[in-house]
Order: sequence, then C-alpha cells, then structure tokens
Amino acid sequence: MIKLIIDLGNTRAKLAIFKDDTCLEVRACSNKDLTELDGIINDYHPEKGIISSVIHPNEKVTEQLNSISIPMLKLNCNTPLPIKNWENIPKTMGADRLAAIAEAVNAKPNTPLLVVDSGTCITYEFISDTGEYLGGNISPGADMRFTAMHEHTALLPIVTPEGETPLIGYNTETAMRSGVMLGISHEIEGYIRRLREKNPKVLVFLTGGNVLDFDTNIKSGIFADKLLLLKGLNRILDYNEH
Repeated sequence: MIKLIIDLGNTRAKLAIFKDDTCLEVRACSNKDLTELDGIINDYHPEKGIISSVIHPNEKVTEQLNSISIPMLKLNCNTPLPIKNWENIPKTMGADRLAAIAEAVNAKPNTPLLVVDSGTCITYEFISDTGEYLGGNISPGADMRFTAMHEHTALLPIVTPEGETPLIGYNTETAMRSGVMLGISHEIEGYIRRLREKNPKVLVFLTGGNVLDFDTNIKSGIFADKLLLLKGLNRILDYNEH
C-alpha cells in the first residue's frame, strides 16, 4: 500500500511516500506553504496517510491539509502507539518525539535506548529494556545556538554549521562554529558515556538534520538514521489500521 507521511517541523515540512515499510521518496518544503504536496500526491497516488505537527499550521497549510482527499490520521497525544507502557508518556510530548521513540523501540526491542534527534532543538529520550519511557531532555539545536550568540551580543556575526571546526578556533568564525558543533558533539557523547556507566547495554539512535561525528571508542551501538521519525510515523499509521 502506498502511504503519504507528512511531518510539519519547527523549521520546515517533510513529505514522504512509503510503500509498505519502504520509503520511496522524501520531499522538503516550507512549513508555511506545502508546495510539494500536490506534486507528490499526483506522482504516487497514496491511499492513506498520517500528519504529524509540532506547530500550529497557518491558514494556507490548514487549507492544503484539508484538501487531501484520502484518509489522513492526525497524530496527537491520544493516538494509540506501538509502544509498551505508552500511557506513561507525557501528554505534552511532541508528535515528532513520539514517532522517533516508536521506531527505535520497534527496531531494538527489549533493549535500553537513548534516542537523540538533532533539529531545531536537540531532544533526548530514555527508554528502559522493558519498553518503559523514562523521560527526556531538550536543549537548543545548532541554528538556535548560532542565532542566540549573534542576537545577544553586539559584534558576533551569524555563522553557519558548514565549514571548518578545529579543536581550537583561530578566528571568530571558527571559534563560534567549533564552540557550537563540538559542544553539541560533546554534549551527546556525555549523555552516552553517563548512561553506559550505569548500563553498558544502552543503544543509541541518532537522527535529525545535523550529522554528528563521534569518537571511535563509542561508535559501537550507535545507529544513525535520518528517516527514523518518518519510519515511526509510518509504523504508527499501520498500527492504527489494525
């Protein structure tokens, strides 16, 4: 079956097409105007779909979503999830975090997990080996950190993640970039090390827009998957058809 997966994030929207469990294509566009919506529907003719949103869609996007003629599941805090003990998850948790957890737990059941999603914010989700959601943390993402340094100082410029990240910056740009990007890397590594001190069996799922490198001595047990959230939404859609 062909399915349409829509993820409305804080920065942009992603539209994906799945055939059963296989992702055929992902298209990105603004979360203020779903310019790719008609095209991806006309190209693939999906039979059903799911919408995940962490924003309040504007009037334009609301109209576009309402115009979709196939059945669309709108993910919210009351949607049944393919997760054990999912009732323990806070009602305020974002739909994107729910989807990432659902896919990680499905991929590695009966295993303690740390799910890290690096986007506008960086989210950390902790799951026990029995599938119980233990809690999570949220910190600013890369773009937010760069913007904060520029807006809350008089002279620091806007810097992007792309470029050199030396261990020690040699000018303002590299100092800021290394401070942010290496700082995020050390932050994530710190969580992994602390959790593995308590439980060496913890596995880590890393997803999101920013690709992060890790020291070779902690590479084992880390699974990088940029499609984790979309796969989770697809799984939740299938689960609610049963």
